[in-house]
Parts: sequence; structure tokens; C-alpha cells
Amino acid sequence: MPATAPFRSQLSKMERTSRSCSVPRTASVGHELLAEPGAAEAYAAARIAFELGRSTREMRKARNWTQAQHAAAAGMTQPEVARFEAGGTVPTIAVLERLARALGAELVGRFAEPRSSD
Repeated sequence: MPATAPFRSQLSKMERTSRSCSVPRTASVGHELLAEPGAAEAYAAARIAFELGRSTREMRKARNWTQAQHAAAAGMTQPEVARFEAGGTVPTIAVLERLARALGAELVGRFAEPRSSD
């Protein structure tokens, strides 16, 4: 028996299995996950972290700074700035103030009415 025969047998078994599996649509999975307790709040926090990171990245790039330059000015490390810009952390107000001050920006916090779902 050639060495590839067992591999072919496994491969066709995997192909048959993958064809018979039904994969749920992504949209319905998302709605199901958001229905889990605490999921909507976690999603909202992640969205805010991402938006803060995006805003900071845009300001940094407008000044032609690297992440390392921004980090040095804020008293942080480049990986910390990179993680923040990617939305990978939910920063404290103190960290936000350091990042803003380093950019010569003002940290502004406010509450707003919820967005309409229309």
C-alpha cells in the first residue's frame, strides 16, 4: 500500500464530514452570543476601547509620530501603546490622560443619549 493511501482515506473522510456539517450563519451566532448575560456590556466596552485606540492612532499619525515616540512622550512602552491603539485594553482615566497630554490634546469625557437603532 502506498504511503499516501491512508492520508487520502482520512482526507475523503474529512471532506464527507465537512459537507454534512451545518455551520450557523454568523449574524445569528452574533445575536445569540450577545444574548448571553454580560455579553452586551463586554461588547460595548470593547467597542469604546477600539474607538479610543483609533482616535489616538489618528492623532499620533497626524503628528507623524511612531508608536515608540508617543510611548516615550507618555512614559509608556511601545507595546502598551500598540495594545491600546488596537483596542486590546480598556485603559484607566490616568492612562488616557497621559496619552492625551503626550499628544498635546485634552481628554474630554461626556455622557450622551443612546444612539437610535433605526
